[in-house]
Amino acid sequence: MIKNFKWLFLVSLTFVACSKNDDVTMDSNSSDGLPLTSGSANFSKYVALGNSLTSGYSDGALFIEGQKGAYPALLAQQFALVGGGDFTTPFMADNVGGFKVGGMVASGPRLYFNGSAPVPVSGTPSTEILTHLTGPFNNMGVPGAKSFHLLSNSYGNPAGIGTYANPYFVRFASSASATVLGDATAQNPTFFSLWIGNNDVLSYATSGGTGVNQTGNMNPATYGSNDITDPTAFASVYNTLINGLTANGAKGVVSNIPYVTSVPYFTTVPTNPIPGLPAASAAQLNQLFGAINQITTALGQPNRFVTIAADDNNPATTEKNPLLIADESLPNLATYITGALTPALGAATASYVGNLYGRARHASNVAATTTTAAKIDYILLTAQSVIGTTQSGAPSPFNTVGVSYPMQDSTTLTYEETAEVVTATDAYNTTIQSLATSKGLAFVNANAIMAQVAKSGLTYNGFTMTSTYVTGNSFSLDGIHPSPKGYALIANKFIEAINATYGSNLKGPDLGGYRILFPASL
Repeated sequence: MIKNFKWLFLVSLTFVACSKNDDVTMDSNSSDGLPLTSGSANFSKYVALGNSLTSGYSDGALFIEGQKGAYPALLAQQFALVGGGDFTTPFMADNVGGFKVGGMVASGPRLYFNGSAPVPVSGTPSTEILTHLTGPFNNMGVPGAKSFHLLSNSYGNPAGIGTYANPYFVRFASSASATVLGDATAQNPTFFSLWIGNNDVLSYATSGGTGVNQTGNMNPATYGSNDITDPTAFASVYNTLINGLTANGAKGVVSNIPYVTSVPYFTTVPTNPIPGLPAASAAQLNQLFGAINQITTALGQPNRFVTIAADDNNPATTEKNPLLIADESLPNLATYITGALTPALGAATASYVGNLYGRARHASNVAATTTTAAKIDYILLTAQSVIGTTQSGAPSPFNTVGVSYPMQDSTTLTYEETAEVVTATDAYNTTIQSLATSKGLAFVNANAIMAQVAKSGLTYNGFTMTSTYVTGNSFSLDGIHPSPKGYALIANKFIEAINATYGSNLKGPDLGGYRILFPASL
């Protein structure tokens, strides 16, 4: 049904994969040209709490060089110039990335760009999660952690790997019943950073909204792994975290949560990557979709399908068709479709078509107006591998994924699901900023920063940071976590907030000293 075509991010790319010298020299100059000062902050004992963004996770894995470039590690380098102490990290065992549990590979390896696509590096992860590290550690970023996980006394229990425990925390927790917050405060930090909450909505988004919006449920113990955390539960947890970290007078810096739609995992694959179809195929689909639109009209519902463009064989024009997606929020019209099409298609085929398209529609990319909300669907980065493929077991002509066979829920974050994520994120961010203000903490508006990166680009140290996949400088190849330059940008923004709040004059790392992407060999 669909002719051969190439689409999405497979473009002609020319870029330098490595612009970082092996040894980055710290800049001892201050931000204002005056002698360096820590202001009212005391950096002698710095502890960082958070999730994968704090750990230095990049390219789909955690590995040594990524951990070295984590934003807390970069902050600690600058803190050291004004009295900051040692900064320890629970380093992985290699630069392959990923890990083993009981000798079996459970994650990794990391990705690298081979000139045309992201692919895994060669090698086998050598990090054994059950080989326990002796701490304490200053970088307590735990990949995968949600806000409430930092308070869980089972999160570091080796017996719970695969269920309630996190393998990364298992590896360096002080005991099987330790909490992340407890291990942090036991170090009696004088300064802390806290960036948590991303995963409270991110896992829902990256699963294509297959989880549950738990708003109204205050008990995180009942949540699934891909659920949205209730904003009131988040507020309670965050208040506990901040009170615990500041109990002994420590100062700190916190960051809010960027919208998930700022990252290339959700913005790289367009909603309309399908080229013009052969005329006969386009006509066939238009007849079918038109009949279903007549049903929605009769029921007083909006049309679900647009007119499919045919290839006009004119090199000067480019026909683009939207993806066909499943939307579980739609009323199921299977019965109506089956009944309407039975005379023409027969009972068996009509029933199949009714069930196939009962909750199908074309992807939307309608921007907001002064009177209407945006209706923008986000196609996940991982969906690019299935678009245009043949669905196993589906009969022709209803078997081309994204064209005549709806892409499934796990491949798309619909605009209804996006609205749920945005609402929760806004609530979390209100809590974070309110507590930062009440406690006098430095505050980083990562949401605004990442929005600027995604929309117009942000120029820093002469580099334009955008969210363009592979070539935008800001993000690694997993499409979610920062690149080395991206982490350096984040460190600078944290330092700006610290300087503004505590009267210090630290100068952040120069982005010119950090890679665009990690190469295959490190």
